[in-house]
Amino acid sequence: MTVVAEPVSARRRASVPLRYALRELRGGLRGFYVFIACIGLGVMTISGVGSVAASLGDGLAREGRTLLGGDAAFSLMQREANPEELAFLRTHGEVAVTASLRTMARAADGRLALVEMKAVDRNYPMLGQLSLGPDMPIAELLAEHDGVYGAAADQTLLARLDLKLGDRVHVGQATFQIRSIVEAEPDKLAGGLGFAPRFLVSVASLRATQLLQPGSLVRWTYRVKLPDDKSDDRATTQFVYDARQALPHAGWQIRSRDNASPQLERTINRFTQFLTLVGLAALLVGGVGVANAVKSHIDRRRDVIATFKAVGATGRDVFSIYLTQVIVLALAGSVIGLLAGGALPFIIVEVFGKLLPLPIEPALHRNELALSLAYGLLTALAFGLWPLGRVHHVPVAALFRDTVSNVRHRPRWSYLLATAAVIAVLVAVIIGAAYDKRVATIFVVASIAVFALLRGIAAALMALARRLPRSPATMLRLAVTNIHRPGALTPSVVMSLGLGLAVLVTITQIDGNLRRQFLAALPERAPSFYFIDIPSTEADRFGAFLKQAAPGSTVEEVSMLRGRIVSARGVKAEELNPSTDSEWVLQSDRGLTATGEIPKGSKIVQGKWWGADYNGPPLVSIEKKIADGLHLKLGDEIVVNVLGRDISARIGNMRSIDWQGLGINFVLVFSPNTFRGAPHTHIATLTEAHPDPADDAAIVKRVANAFPMVTSVRVREALETIGGVVTNLVLAIRGASAVTLISAILVLGGALAAGHRHRVFDAVILKTLGATRARLLSAYALEYLLIGLATAIFGVISGSVAAWLIVTRLMTLSFVWQAGSAAGVVVSALLVTVGLGLAGTLVALNQKPAAVLRNL
Repeated sequence: MTVVAEPVSARRRASVPLRYALRELRGGLRGFYVFIACIGLGVMTISGVGSVAASLGDGLAREGRTLLGGDAAFSLMQREANPEELAFLRTHGEVAVTASLRTMARAADGRLALVEMKAVDRNYPMLGQLSLGPDMPIAELLAEHDGVYGAAADQTLLARLDLKLGDRVHVGQATFQIRSIVEAEPDKLAGGLGFAPRFLVSVASLRATQLLQPGSLVRWTYRVKLPDDKSDDRATTQFVYDARQALPHAGWQIRSRDNASPQLERTINRFTQFLTLVGLAALLVGGVGVANAVKSHIDRRRDVIATFKAVGATGRDVFSIYLTQVIVLALAGSVIGLLAGGALPFIIVEVFGKLLPLPIEPALHRNELALSLAYGLLTALAFGLWPLGRVHHVPVAALFRDTVSNVRHRPRWSYLLATAAVIAVLVAVIIGAAYDKRVATIFVVASIAVFALLRGIAAALMALARRLPRSPATMLRLAVTNIHRPGALTPSVVMSLGLGLAVLVTITQIDGNLRRQFLAALPERAPSFYFIDIPSTEADRFGAFLKQAAPGSTVEEVSMLRGRIVSARGVKAEELNPSTDSEWVLQSDRGLTATGEIPKGSKIVQGKWWGADYNGPPLVSIEKKIADGLHLKLGDEIVVNVLGRDISARIGNMRSIDWQGLGINFVLVFSPNTFRGAPHTHIATLTEAHPDPADDAAIVKRVANAFPMVTSVRVREALETIGGVVTNLVLAIRGASAVTLISAILVLGGALAAGHRHRVFDAVILKTLGATRARLLSAYALEYLLIGLATAIFGVISGSVAAWLIVTRLMTLSFVWQAGSAAGVVVSALLVTVGLGLAGTLVALNQKPAAVLRNL
């Protein structure tokens, strides 16, 4: 009997904290609504972002074969596959050939537009469905009739050139009839971002345009569909391996069905991490609300705590009861957030499914939901253990004296260690689960620094108020005293408001700089035009033509090839382990040039330039930040594949590049004669002394008439296209960051509500002594104004520094401080602080003195 009774008794003892915690919660959740809302908002953001990203990842994996257009795709720049390479591919499966390039389309009335031309063969598409309006067989769509080839175009092109179905356009030396509109392409996501309307034609008609000159910037893609009995992932991996082994110097970029759009996947991962960090920021801001709520709750329950201790409960028992309450409430908030976040993929598909070009596969993702739950619980514990720990060693008499004295007690070392352990686990989870651990580490360090700074600012503000000379003005004296008195709201308000303002300033400064960069005026001496695909035999004549067509303008021209880095310092490109901000240089073909002069906009920062008369072994100049990201130094060897040949060169120097000038520049610049004999084209810029849209149209038309193979790109149009993407990105950032701002406002309101009891007590005493309602309101408004102003200054400084680092270091753009938006944030912060503070003060002022004084 004794052996059986002991475990039952132990179980009962273990359930006591839960029973008492739930019993107390029967009286309602007063004081905990902000707690639950803050945890719920943060968990909702993290779980929603994670669930959408995971659903999109599942969709990409499921549709990978269709998105790629085959089991594997082999891309070559500036050249077609040779007979040996093509024979190898066709022995393994069915092959579809596509070629893509940017060129100019000219309507019958002479108007011109840049298009993304995509030439396909009769096997396209092998997988998926090409949506056309009106629908027709692709062979009929692209067939030639009386020397006129068929084409399908994006609706944007028809609107831009005022065309309709059946109209004709000219591209190069060929004429096309637009027979249908391209509504959707099964492999569009695999092709990356396009900067012009799609123009779909046949490979035969592309050859008829005579745009396929030696060195033309044409990307040839060969999609291979393996036999149905050999089309699983293992067979695809083996096929790709065999291709690399059989043709090691082909220089093609290979993608398989499991990474149909690696750039899209990387973008999704990075954006997911950013939005997750925004959710964590909301949780951290909400953590202040958790601490305020717990502290306020313990303050309100001091009589109950004293009673527990008076009847024999230990400090550990009391701690266990209220810790259980915190965990239960954190679970409640987390579950609410999980339900909202988990439903987000289903809502997106239901509401926007037909509009989104992304293959989202909605589902409940247990790993993402579990991680979000862990974030919510760890945040609640990290911020709740400190105020909870104070109840352990406080004697009953001290708890009763707290009515008139707010003595702070540091928790026992065991609780401090427990708090530190929870914070360490939270940090480990944040960094361990991050896509880019460097960014996550920076976020953690910045968060700790901001918390420490805010605590320091609150302490400094209170110390300054304490040391200020006594003012003869009663209201000012009362306001200053309230800032540093025991139980002052200063630490809570500074912490909650400061975090929210820092985030808001960061977002508004980044927003303003991105808009300035892409949507405002161009740089002072930015080129008006880029001209690409200039045949090397026509380069001199083209330069002379431009100077004649635009007198007084500046023309710059260089030769250009496309090549891909295949190894550096003896290590294959796929094994180099580059930094996040330099990995893009390895992911595709890059523009290359060879010259004896230092490119404009470049500055040698390490090593020496080789000079115009250099005639030695190949050397290469590399951009310094990229070299650092690839862990390269002077003298290291870089191997690039150009037109199927591997060419090696030693690093002779490193440059810093002013990319924002928008002039011609390259990450890799080679010494003269490195690519001697290789077919290439030229690229040129035209910088007008006095830009005029009417003159721009005339220049484009004259160039198209005289040099139909040359593609003209207006810089402003390109920036407007990028600006549209940036605008959508900023809108997404604003939406996600709104969660943090809502949390900050909730926490601020909670912090002010937490001091309500003290406000009531103060108001009653002062009214009894003769203070009028107007005088008290003035004093409290002045107090909130002083605290808000000090916090706003910190928020502007810290947010501006954070935005400067992000814009200049991560985005590598110039930064201009946006004074207007910063001033708007300060004014908004002051209005919110004073408004919320006075709203609570009015309630306190309405309390009847007698009811309060009788309980003293």
